Amino acid sequence: MTVQDPRADQTIELSVGQPAPGVTVLAVSGEVDMVSAPTLRDALVNGLGDGGTFVVDMTGVTFLGSAGLAVLVEAARLAQKGGTALKVVAKARAVTRPLEATGLGEVLSVSDSVDAALGG
Repeated sequence: MTVQDPRADQTIELSVGQPAPGVTVLAVSGEVDMVSAPTLRDALVNGLGDGGTFVVDMTGVTFLGSAGLAVLVEAARLAQKGGTALKVVAKARAVTRPLEATGLGEVLSVSDSVDAALGG
């Protein structure tokens, strides 16, 4: 699913898959900023209600702003409350740097691949 916000020329692309029972992978690409963060938030809120393991694959993200970081914090709280294991996949400096700078890399379960996030 590709979502284009009519207020800006920025696109965020989201793709949801279920590689195994009880495992959901949300692949995110593009810029996660104040314009696109609500779209990411909606996808996370809808997916986190399923329990199991929820992986946010951010390997395609080219920018992660403060609004995107806030969405990840909210998702972590919702996951903990709902008994869902939330995992974040990040390799690019555009994502790892903000996570490290804010200390979220220590709070969230961050891996460099989906396989690693799933323990493979």
